[in-house]
Amino acid sequence: MFHHITVLKEEATEGLNIKQDGIYVDCTLGGGGHSSVIASKLGPGGRLIALDQDDWALDNAREKLAAYGERVTLVKTNFRDLEQVLKDLDVPMKDGAPQVDGILYDLGVSSPQFDEGERGFSYNHDAPLDMRMDQDAMLTAKEIVNEWPEEEIARILYRYGEEKFSRRIARVIVGKRAQSTIETTGELVELIKEGIPAAARRTGGHPAKRSFQALRIAVNDELGAFEEGLHQAVRCLAPGGRVSVITFHSLEDRICKQIFSSYLEKCTCPPDFPLCVCGGKGTLRLVNRKPLIPTETELTENSRARSAKLRVAEKL
Repeated sequence: MFHHITVLKEEATEGLNIKQDGIYVDCTLGGGGHSSVIASKLGPGGRLIALDQDDWALDNAREKLAAYGERVTLVKTNFRDLEQVLKDLDVPMKDGAPQVDGILYDLGVSSPQFDEGERGFSYNHDAPLDMRMDQDAMLTAKEIVNEWPEEEIARILYRYGEEKFSRRIARVIVGKRAQSTIETTGELVELIKEGIPAAARRTGGHPAKRSFQALRIAVNDELGAFEEGLHQAVRCLAPGGRVSVITFHSLEDRICKQIFSSYLEKCTCPPDFPLCVCGGKGTLRLVNRKPLIPTETELTENSRARSAKLRVAEKL
């Protein structure tokens, strides 16, 4: 059973300002929570296109969204292919780009991917080292841990996990794999603990949390895919269309903030000019100046929502 509590469900979908006859894209179908809300607001002329890499999520959504019939189209793909998917589905075009009315991203990992131990995402379950969101993809966490150079392992642990003991952990991993292959998440957890000083292990939550996050991001190239996909989303929005983005850690949120900022109006005219003549007109405007965060009620019901932030922008 695919059980997933959707974070910021109402806020993210309300941010899209859904029109009954609009075309919307859920780039991260997951448990189908956001897609269900979007589809429920569409009329017969509306359309929802939902993307996911995970076969399990797609199979679940076929049942969950069946009542909406041809109004919903499910596509197995990475959202870095957003623009091509929309072209393939014959979405109306303008200036060489498909035009839709709203795009939603709910980044990170779905609860079932964490909770089903065999996927290898969780440090709380002993399972084969995998961490692939797309089970057809080639790269696994096992390959990174057992074959990548020590310097590269240390780099991804530091960059994607902000793990300050990344070099020590990488050294321990490389020392162990010289003796035998590291096969499971349980083995990796013990090696990470060994690489972190005892005093540091006693604070800040589970000692393997940051390293597991880093490996998952590297396996799935999550940040690269998001950066590519978000630029495409801006191109593919029709005027007045909106993009809602839910992030769960600072690296994702920083990328979102910087990309949105790069499309905002940047007038360089002197302040006393009555009209802008510099041509610095922007492509987006922020719907909320600051990101929205979950309410205390939502945090009580779902502790995994604690780090979530929602940013919404509108195409000018």
